[in-house]
Amino acid sequence: MSFGIPAAEPSADIPVCPRHPDRPSYVRCQRCGRPACPECQRAAAVGFQCVDCVNELKRTTPTVRSTYGGAYVSGPPLVTYTIIGLCILAFILQWLVPGNEVYQQFAFANVFAVSEPWRMVTAAFLHSQSFLLHIVLNMYTLWIFGQALEPLLGRARFLAVYLISAVGGSVGFYLLTPDFPVSGVVGASGAIFGLFGAMLVIQRHRGGETRQLWVLMAINGAIGFLVPSIAWQAHLGGAVTGALCAAAIAYAPRGRRRGLLQAGALVLVLGLLIVITAFRTLNG
Repeated sequence: MSFGIPAAEPSADIPVCPRHPDRPSYVRCQRCGRPACPECQRAAAVGFQCVDCVNELKRTTPTVRSTYGGAYVSGPPLVTYTIIGLCILAFILQWLVPGNEVYQQFAFANVFAVSEPWRMVTAAFLHSQSFLLHIVLNMYTLWIFGQALEPLLGRARFLAVYLISAVGGSVGFYLLTPDFPVSGVVGASGAIFGLFGAMLVIQRHRGGETRQLWVLMAINGAIGFLVPSIAWQAHLGGAVTGALCAAAIAYAPRGRRRGLLQAGALVLVLGLLIVITAFRTLNG
């Protein structure tokens, strides 16, 4: 006949972790002084803190925000790098998937504006396979402007500006290009021109120098008109859309509801693009 032997209870003189009373804990939190077992310890500048104090500090510490309301995050511009990574991945898939299937399924053309509107965004992640500099120049420009704009706007606002500008580029192409003969458009240029427009507005709002930006936009815009294979319509649509998005963010009234007002204004810009698309479709 066997009997179970109960586990030894910690002595009253032995400190135990408040979250795990069955564990003796000789390390104390530098903030509150309570014992903390290894599972509940968090490294601090000096010694350790318990998980409860760390969580309380996170709740009570105000979030540092940028001039335009985005949460300040140190480190690399992750949204910019993610977009670059997705564009490179899509470019590789364009080569690997046979039958030009990636282009056929995700490129934008006017005939898809109503039936498959998501192509207005997906086309911005594809690039020409016959012209390697297309993706190289776009990703380099995105890397430059992303490092400047993403910390200023915050990750969510930067991503919104980029994606809405991509839509704006497709809408510009749809608005200013005849339906026939059918021509497709791919590339991040419309969204990147949106970053041009956004940077111009932000610089103006901050009182910074804008002459170089105007020159850069003029040069790139002229190339779009001179080279037949470049969709200047998408560049124009993206630039105007990016400027509108940046204005919605920069000139929103300060206060507790600023983020909500900015989000609402960005939705209005997107709604305007939808209205323009519908008008072009009904009167095309």
